[in-house]
Amino acid sequence: MKKSSALFLAVAAWGNLSFAEDHPARQLTFEQDDAVWIANIDGSSPKKIAGGQAPDLSPDGARLAYNTVQATGQPSHRQIAVVDLASGQTTILKDIPSDNCMEPRWSPDGKRLLFNFYVNDERRIGVVDADGTGFHYVQESEPKHQTYWAADWAADGQSFFAEDMENLYRLDLDAKVLKKWAIDKLVPDGEMSGDVRLDASPDGKTLLMDVEMDEKERKDWDGPPPSIWLLDLATEKVTRLTPKTLYAWDCHWLEAPDSILFLSQNPGEENASIYRMSTTGRGKDRLLLVKNASTPGTSR
Repeated sequence: MKKSSALFLAVAAWGNLSFAEDHPARQLTFEQDDAVWIANIDGSSPKKIAGGQAPDLSPDGARLAYNTVQATGQPSHRQIAVVDLASGQTTILKDIPSDNCMEPRWSPDGKRLLFNFYVNDERRIGVVDADGTGFHYVQESEPKHQTYWAADWAADGQSFFAEDMENLYRLDLDAKVLKKWAIDKLVPDGEMSGDVRLDASPDGKTLLMDVEMDEKERKDWDGPPPSIWLLDLATEKVTRLTPKTLYAWDCHWLEAPDSILFLSQNPGEENASIYRMSTTGRGKDRLLLVKNASTPGTSR
């Protein structure tokens, strides 16, 4: 999947409906050129917060977590950082036994972070309190170690979803498998890689999923066409939210169950941009929020 690089914004034309007016306190966060940003929910008034990647807003919108980025040409050295948006104070979580940490995700109660890190070149998952204390290995035992991707909290705050490129899982915080789905059974002709995103709805009913499809790709695309699907966790029914003509990924709930944020890249464009759309419109009602950006997110 192609990532954004240029540093500029474009705000969508909203017609008679102003989503920003309906949600005055909510903010949009995103990544652009190895920096993390916040903006109004409609993409306006962007503000650069810090150099870094993988931003995630706390459920109350008061704090932004992200991973730092090493200088160009230096060995991988990434730490988890938390910014208090009101004061601007940044806390680096230094008591994690790794110098390569990434992709923090806030727990539903805003007290902990789920994140990925590397130890001896092995990818692992950890949980830590937002102040940097209470670190916990999700998987510590070497014989049982398994590499998971796209880790995201479940609504109960005691388990999470992840995938290993063959199966989708729900696991507890000691990596015990609570539920397992074969990806190719859930979505025939679909697969997941290490570059997909999962996002559970706050009500615990559904899971948004990036799925890479075994479909004919367009001429300007390199790789499997990306799509966004919805998994009903009670019925295990899956629904494709994006048509074959809309290349979409990096899914995130905007207003569950009605609307989502995502990335898309039109034919002829060099970089992806952030859009919003309804879950029922098949992409026909999508609106551009931020040009040339990635990792969209909001507070809950």
